[in-house]
Amino acid sequence: MEFHTSPDTGKAADFGATINSMIPVWLIIVGVLYALVVLYFAIKYREFRKFLSGAFFVSSGVLFYLWFTKTSVPIVGIGFVETPTISGVRAIIHFVLFLLTFYFGFIHKPKKSG
Repeated sequence: MEFHTSPDTGKAADFGATINSMIPVWLIIVGVLYALVVLYFAIKYREFRKFLSGAFFVSSGVLFYLWFTKTSVPIVGIGFVETPTISGVRAIIHFVLFLLTFYFGFIHKPKKSG
């Protein structure tokens, strides 16, 4: 374990203790695998894109509200707090994803093959 000097107090600080507050590796792996499965269904099925369109719309609205009211949200279990700035950035990303899934789910008609 490596010890560093804290810039605030000048005392030795154990930065290895912050590992407990980080996201577990297994959770990141599960998240990536889940995202790949969702992406597969979004590409293959138009009805799934329609569902995602609604989900992204609601999510962007909630995240915009959290940003607008400057509300921080603690993430249970890992000791992380989502700041209003993070909520604002996520709101923009989710709104762009809403526009994409809305277009490809409702407006764009798939080409007939054959």
